[in-house]
Amino acid sequence: MSRRKEPEILKSDIVAKSRLFAIEALQLRFSNGEERIYERMKPSGRNAVMMVPITEQGDLLLVREYAAGTERYELGFPKGLIDSGESPEQAADRELKEEIGFGARKLTPLKQVVLAPSYFSSKMTLFIAQDLYPETLQGDEPEPLEVVRWPLQQAEELLNHLDFCESRSITALLLAIKALNQAG
Repeated sequence: MSRRKEPEILKSDIVAKSRLFAIEALQLRFSNGEERIYERMKPSGRNAVMMVPITEQGDLLLVREYAAGTERYELGFPKGLIDSGESPEQAADRELKEEIGFGARKLTPLKQVVLAPSYFSSKMTLFIAQDLYPETLQGDEPEPLEVVRWPLQQAEELLNHLDFCESRSITALLLAIKALNQAG
């Protein structure tokens, strides 16, 4: 597979900014001389984690959390940002304690994914979380999250659930099913 020369960034400007986000306009010159302006979320340098927690009883643990983007409660796997100085594994264990009240003795990395590479640079590391033990940490959610148990044996049925539509959760579920099937 041939590798193309990446475009040259001629200019970068912040065109909009909020408390959480900055939108950056990049003036790019491609190797064929064409120039275009692309907009993206200015990279924050912070990555994230998402975990597929599995109990000893064979249940997946999901959270139902309000999503401002869709203006409704969505069902998905626990997730969160990696704090400064944390490894993805440390962030995964912390987020599990904050969101579902369990830590994990075993975290199996599945894949690092990017939400929308045309607009975002942040990466999310997906894990299977097993050998869970009860422990709670105070999180930053505005309300307690509803923890939903879903039988692992019915994991594929989760794909048809109306509230389970976040692409990262779907990706994590499919990769977890694949990894668990390969493991035996």
